Amino acid sequence: MALELRLPDIGEGVAEGEIVRWLVQVGASVREDELLVEVLTDKANVEIPSPVDGILAKILADPGKTVKVGEVIALIEAAGEIPAPPAAPGKTEVTPRPPEEPPAKGESSPRRAPGPEALATPVVRKLAKDLGIDLSKVAGTGPGGRVTEGDVRAAAAPAGATRPPDERVPFMGKRRMAAKKMVLSKSSIPHALLVDEADASNLLAMRDSLRETGLREGVKITILPFVVQAVVTALRIHPAMNASLDEERGEIVLKKHYDIGTAVDAEDGLVVPVIKDADDKTIVELAREIERLADKTRTGKLSLSDLSGGTFTVTSVGSIGGLFSYPVINPPEAAILGVHKIVRRPVVRGGEIVARDMMYLSLSFDHRLIDGGTATRFMNDVILQIESAGAE
Repeated sequence: MALELRLPDIGEGVAEGEIVRWLVQVGASVREDELLVEVLTDKANVEIPSPVDGILAKILADPGKTVKVGEVIALIEAAGEIPAPPAAPGKTEVTPRPPEEPPAKGESSPRRAPGPEALATPVVRKLAKDLGIDLSKVAGTGPGGRVTEGDVRAAAAPAGATRPPDERVPFMGKRRMAAKKMVLSKSSIPHALLVDEADASNLLAMRDSLRETGLREGVKITILPFVVQAVVTALRIHPAMNASLDEERGEIVLKKHYDIGTAVDAEDGLVVPVIKDADDKTIVELAREIERLADKTRTGKLSLSDLSGGTFTVTSVGSIGGLFSYPVINPPEAAILGVHKIVRRPVVRGGEIVARDMMYLSLSFDHRLIDGGTATRFMNDVILQIESAGAE
């Protein structure tokens, strides 16, 4: 009897996951604890091992499918229960049939030759009828050779036209997980926005003075560690900003630790690894931790621990550009600070016009928990810390 492999309870409040890829082919032998499948949750990528020795008999959840915790995703024939197949004379092994090669990354499904049995949805068939297109003469580029809307419109284009069909990319993986969190955030949290600016001239001077120390320590010193340190100092003064709302119990939870998320613009979607106990770290230690988490993000090695437990998030888009942004709160946190590019421009200081390095800051906050006055006072203290960097 086949053993049902179910999506296990991964912890950290994870209720479902998306199948990313199977690491073992159907029909292949597996050992106990051998990794079988990669699953993406809203926290991290995890790899599920086999609970027994046996053979992967059937896959019930293909890549891209979202499954609930406890749902059956595969069947495994346990060792000792697998009937021996008849062997040809002189042969003792059975080689499983290899699966079809999937399309390479960035390529569409193989094109299906035109024919009388064209595969197409009712919507595409109606479009073909409206445009006077014979589907049997259209080569399908969709999954399994299915004729797509783009195929029909391309066939209907005038001879010599060069307008290419639209490209369709699967909405899956980290992009879909991030989208779910964004929808949850914007639909359940009443966002409010506060924008201000800080004079970063002293901060830049302080960063430059620590670059040599960073070189000795083997870490690059950027402005982000200074901003994180400024945020932690301000959070100590304004505990309402370091909080979350427990709606089930009707309680505001004021966090007594400072675990700061730092949004990373990863190639396959936004990721927010968390600096644990940021209040206990020096600038160099913060820089090292930011670098470590960024490296793990790029190599896809972030753990659930790296991505969970944040109390406040900082998102820095200054290296890319843009005047300022309206960042989306990372639930269940109460606020997020956007840090933007530093521009040297004229400002008035002491009645004189001088050139200073100015930076916009944008604070999105949960208006159920935080009033405008609290948010403004918090921002004032963040700015004070930034502008007084390096002061005795």
